[in-house]
Amino acid sequence: MTHEIYLAGGCFWGTEHFFKMIDGVVDTQVGYANGTVENPSYEQVCTHKTGHAETVKVVYDPERIGLEFLLDMFFTAIDPTVEDQQGPDVGPQYRTGIYYTDAADLPIIERRVAAEAKRYEADIVTEVLPLACFYPAEDYHQDYLDKNPDGYCHLPLGLFELARKAKPSKP
Repeated sequence: MTHEIYLAGGCFWGTEHFFKMIDGVVDTQVGYANGTVENPSYEQVCTHKTGHAETVKVVYDPERIGLEFLLDMFFTAIDPTVEDQQGPDVGPQYRTGIYYTDAADLPIIERRVAAEAKRYEADIVTEVLPLACFYPAEDYHQDYLDKNPDGYCHLPLGLFELARKAKPSKP
């Protein structure tokens, strides 16, 4: 049986590619989460009027990888102290967030966020909320960096190698 977590880490192209590299992640999908418009388009989300965050649905095998490890990797790839921006991408759709579907995940998420907060002087602004909605993004956004290996990415390329070599902690 698989488990899922929804992670908003700035532009979803690089965030998805990063998580696809991690052993134990069995599927990813990019989309728009926790906004107010049903089934928004990318153009609508970019108006900053829908409230959606660019988000990656991460499906993983809990027998092979734990949520805490995934969150460790997530915090490696983001700056959790910056509001509505990651890298050069600015706007509320680029906010960071952890959106869960299983209430049993919340204590793990809260522990991991609290541990991360000790590493910074600034406040952590990463949202931690139940997933209210998730709408898959258009097909051209799915697996974008696989289709466009030289495409734009806000993440340093070295993070992909880090993800490929990461040794997941078992739950």
